[in-house]
Amino acid sequence: MGRSFCHQRNLESATSSLCLMIKKEEVKVEIEDNSVLQISGERNVEKEDKNDTWHRVERSSGKFMRRFRLPENAKMDEVKAAMENGVLTVTVPKAEVKKPDVKPIQITG
Repeated sequence: MGRSFCHQRNLESATSSLCLMIKKEEVKVEIEDNSVLQISGERNVEKEDKNDTWHRVERSSGKFMRRFRLPENAKMDEVKAAMENGVLTVTVPKAEVKKPDVKPIQITG
């Protein structure tokens, strides 16, 4: 139902986009077990045509789910999702990874 792609915009956040072409009310964005971003949804469409001699109803429906493993340093409480023109964009801010303190040891002898 949709095509997904991921890309890294900068070092402070990771961004995923999913081209859904459906309404935001039909999409659910969740974080599962503090490590997996889950995007799911369902779409039901009914098209009806009729005139004096016939009546036709076409129904289509579908479900989808995409799952993305989030980086260890993701700030789970700051994840944001936005939908514009059928494209869902999820931004996951990342915490700065602290480099370990390194103390050089002088070699004698």
